Amino acid sequence: MKAIACAVLCFALSPVFAVAQDAPALSEEEAAIVARVEANFDDSISFLEEVVNINSGTMNHEGVREVGHAFAEPFEALGFTVDWIDQDKVNRGGHFRATHKGKTGNRLLLIGHLDTVFEKDGDFLEWRRDGDRATGPGVVDMKGGNVVLLYALKALDDLDIIDDAAVTVIMTGDEEMTGKPIDVSRKALIAAAKRADVALNFEGGGDGEVVTSRRGSSGWTVTTTGVRAHSSGVFSDDVGAGAIFEMARILDEMYETLAAEDYLTFNPGVIVGGTDVQYDKDATRGAAFGKTNVVAQKAVVDGGLRFISEEQKEAARETMREIVAKHRPQTGAEIEFEDSYPAMTPTAGNEALLAVVSDVSEALGQGPLTGNDPSKRGAADISFAAPHVPASMDGLGPEGGRGHTPEEWLDIPSVKDATARAALLIYRLTREDAPKFDAEDQ
Repeated sequence: MKAIACAVLCFALSPVFAVAQDAPALSEEEAAIVARVEANFDDSISFLEEVVNINSGTMNHEGVREVGHAFAEPFEALGFTVDWIDQDKVNRGGHFRATHKGKTGNRLLLIGHLDTVFEKDGDFLEWRRDGDRATGPGVVDMKGGNVVLLYALKALDDLDIIDDAAVTVIMTGDEEMTGKPIDVSRKALIAAAKRADVALNFEGGGDGEVVTSRRGSSGWTVTTTGVRAHSSGVFSDDVGAGAIFEMARILDEMYETLAAEDYLTFNPGVIVGGTDVQYDKDATRGAAFGKTNVVAQKAVVDGGLRFISEEQKEAARETMREIVAKHRPQTGAEIEFEDSYPAMTPTAGNEALLAVVSDVSEALGQGPLTGNDPSKRGAADISFAAPHVPASMDGLGPEGGRGHTPEEWLDIPSVKDATARAALLIYRLTREDAPKFDAEDQ
């Protein structure tokens, strides 16, 4: 290990890291890590400004690759092997991967994403700072988290205490609009998860909690058909109810049957119906023509489903199929499902990891941490890793708000807090005496 001067070992923690008297004490080596985070903080914010100013909207493939290139050199300087995972087959810019071989402690998978929701032809394109607050595209979702991840590892490398750690970093280039099919766009991430013991994602955090569970997300589409006829014959034996009444029955019965189930939600986001209907599923946009004196011939609803486990998802789908199959007179209906994000289901392993993270937070004087309410979190890339590792966690990035809007903002001092927490967490998880997480705890 590089020599650590007494001035570092005796480092007086700044107010950001003021430790309560009853908090678990930092070791001398941990205090040195915190000191390195402090020393590198200004550089980390400068680097964050640099990458925020590179537009990397998901479909700006060149911009996504440029952000990945910006991370390549600093990771190589830390001793990581860097490569680029091409995603042309799914019309996406690609993924950044950095690998550090080792065999001590837990094998870690650290996750970020390079893309944002802001395309290059928009008007929210640059970093702006006002005191301790910054705004800019992706400043918290999630270029801020990527920088936390990088500078946590840098603090450890500065002290030569990550030399034998097994760490894989993957920053996807399409988190905000995932390429399809999933088995192509998330192949590398899932493969890395299967080789890891712990997966950590650095989406924004705050409010004294981290993410130990997330609901999964999938799509569904219902198409109904009816007999096209003069409306004077509606409800007759020959004409029946028509496509729109059939769709109304299906949606109402789904609501009455499933709406009260914990953590399950389903939302019909788009509906078109009439005599002549066109619907573009990729663009979620459609058009319909009909007349009040003509029975509707077709209706289409496109919706989303959120769930806390694969079992809940499959049970809900089966119920939806049964409802669709009933049919009003002279109508037909079909339902199709499309997988997107799996659930990050609560597990004993995640709870055990929460205890480790909370201890780190208390040692830094940041207070204890709790797990989240999964109903308040959307899907994220951690969900693809979580089913394959004994323990996983998200929400380890800096604090901010108004994500996916032109008012997206970042609390700049929270970058330092999050980086110190991440550095100590990675340190504790990659020691010889690191806590282990049993795969049976999943």
